[in-house]
Amino acid sequence: MNQLNRRRLLTGTAVAGGFAAGIGVSGLGSLALADPPDKCFEPPKAVTVGKDDPRYPHLTSRGMNARFTGEPDNVHIVTTTEQVVKAVTEAVAAGKRVSVRSGGHCFEDFVDSADIETVIDLSTMTNLYFDDEKRAFAIEPGLRLSEVYRRLYLGWGVTIPAGSCVEVGVGGHILGGGYGALARRDGLVVDHLYAVEVVVVGKSGKAKAVVATREKDDPNRDLWWAHTGGGGGNFGIVTRYWLRSPNAESKDPSKLLPKPPKELLGFGLVWDWSTLDEKSYARLVRNHGEWHTANSEPGTRFAGLHSVLMLNEPSAAPIMLVGTIHGDDAENLLDEYAAAITEGVSAPPQRDESREPWLDATLAANLDETGGRSRVKCKAGYLRRGWSDEQIALTYDVLNEGQTSKDSGLAIWLVAYGGKVNDVKPNATATAQRDSVLKAIYMTGWSDPDQDKANLKRVRRLYSEIYATGGGVPAPDDDNDGSFINYADADLADEDLNTSGVAWHTLYYKDNYPRLRKAKAKWDPRDVFTHKLGIRPAD
Repeated sequence: MNQLNRRRLLTGTAVAGGFAAGIGVSGLGSLALADPPDKCFEPPKAVTVGKDDPRYPHLTSRGMNARFTGEPDNVHIVTTTEQVVKAVTEAVAAGKRVSVRSGGHCFEDFVDSADIETVIDLSTMTNLYFDDEKRAFAIEPGLRLSEVYRRLYLGWGVTIPAGSCVEVGVGGHILGGGYGALARRDGLVVDHLYAVEVVVVGKSGKAKAVVATREKDDPNRDLWWAHTGGGGGNFGIVTRYWLRSPNAESKDPSKLLPKPPKELLGFGLVWDWSTLDEKSYARLVRNHGEWHTANSEPGTRFAGLHSVLMLNEPSAAPIMLVGTIHGDDAENLLDEYAAAITEGVSAPPQRDESREPWLDATLAANLDETGGRSRVKCKAGYLRRGWSDEQIALTYDVLNEGQTSKDSGLAIWLVAYGGKVNDVKPNATATAQRDSVLKAIYMTGWSDPDQDKANLKRVRRLYSEIYATGGGVPAPDDDNDGSFINYADADLADEDLNTSGVAWHTLYYKDNYPRLRKAKAKWDPRDVFTHKLGIRPAD
């Protein structure tokens, strides 16, 4: 697995991207800060790349998970909504299976499966501007989070509470809900989503672009709602997002989205495995779970805290609690947090801190194309409270049993959640999980294809045993609340691995699934956009 450098550790920016490097972003154009670039120059024409084109290998292997490389007939590189409409209409007319890629950080093969014949590549759709008519910030799906943060902040002094892994593309990130370092203070990205522009396909097979807003009298409002957590590849292709915070009424763009803190206090608490016996390990993890259970309500004075407890396999990395905190009393709050987490733990951690301006700290995880790709399997679960003693003991045993192979690494990350996220009703957006306190991420990465079977077996066994009382999955109950669609896991639809009797779509969408099915039937009646975890249209 990739090693965390000191800067990334202290800023807590490796939350969702520890296995593979991302893809570089385009530079910041001065005109893009104020006006839509299509007012300033003619957009490039669409490009169709076939198997004989030298660009084909890059376009079909740029997904972050090296387990999957697609072989579509062609890839359409598009720069405008009109080009997307044309490419989709032609693909449907030819009877070709269509998929779409923006950032390329899907954990499963939804873009690279063998049945995909046409890929719509949105990576060059990178415009960002303020739309005076909608009084909202328009963002195209090909932008990386790093550039979204940079442009919003430098242009208007605002931001969105999106992901900490800044090489992720905004296209799919927002669709699944979108959370990050400011989520406990500002909620999810979709809580600030005002509108979407979506290329959909009607019964006739012809594609068209539809704009849907959160306005209550908008006849297309159900399409907006479906994109507030319904996941990617289900209803159409989003070609533009508009962001404006709810109840923001000002005509001043600088007052329509959250303002980030001036600076972040980054921290890292590190325990070498050799200093922790099983009792101290259990106390550390228990303290962490109990603290977050008690301090994740909306309005908590720890709303400015973002942290990740990284339980790494001993041969790969130490145990680390990394993150950031901001606010007038950040130092005292951090001391209080650290004291609560380390209480009763015999081995003191190595502690380090670093203050940086917000943008510098946020962009610290920016990676480029030279980092390579890893083979990855990721699974997840929402936690309504910390693990039980039995679950903690299980993780200790599994992490200490030894690597599957010398280049593999198993890890469990417990990511701070809740706060403002939980101040929204479960049906107000398609993101139904609104009372969790932590996100648990179970993952492994390796490079040797011959080790696929062994590594998949190991992480699946861990997940199954962690949730043994729920049929091998985080079935909603007092302790768990399903899983996160942006950490897509096709295993949840496998009855041999999910023996709970709880359907995969309940784990992801809970009671919102019937409403999503109605939107699917209305906006994608031919089921053009689908995959292994695709929402099924209502009958």
